[in-house]
Amino acid sequence: MALHIDHVVLWVEDPLRALDFYTQVVGLAGVRVEEFRAGKAPFPSVRLSEASIFDLMPVSSAQFLRSYTGEEKPSAAGKPINHVCFAMTRGEFDALAARLAAANVAMHTVENPSFGARGFTDHWFYFQDPDGNTLEARHYE
Repeated sequence: MALHIDHVVLWVEDPLRALDFYTQVVGLAGVRVEEFRAGKAPFPSVRLSEASIFDLMPVSSAQFLRSYTGEEKPSAAGKPINHVCFAMTRGEFDALAARLAAANVAMHTVENPSFGARGFTDHWFYFQDPDGNTLEARHYE
């Protein structure tokens, strides 16, 4: 089976603030930004890869989104996910850490190897976006 993640919906209080963080600090490209600003799209997104994006969904859209998903038990709208992990090259990892430091975003790591999709690595850290969503960055040797 050849699966990949198409998109992840992140609950955010302010989509433009989140968009600024993900484009300016994390370094991702915006998707449907002008359409969102013009009121023609319900949320903006940021591109993780050719095949994957984060949708920056306003918490105020929770009830609207439930009409699409058919949720019987409400999701954790407005609550951060546990975390999403980005795997990248060493250069991208170092550049991200520098941008986060410049933006005064705390990074957390411990002295233990961390397991992921490609095995263990000693090169990883966690950080949070302005809405409290926890993200992990890593690179493999």
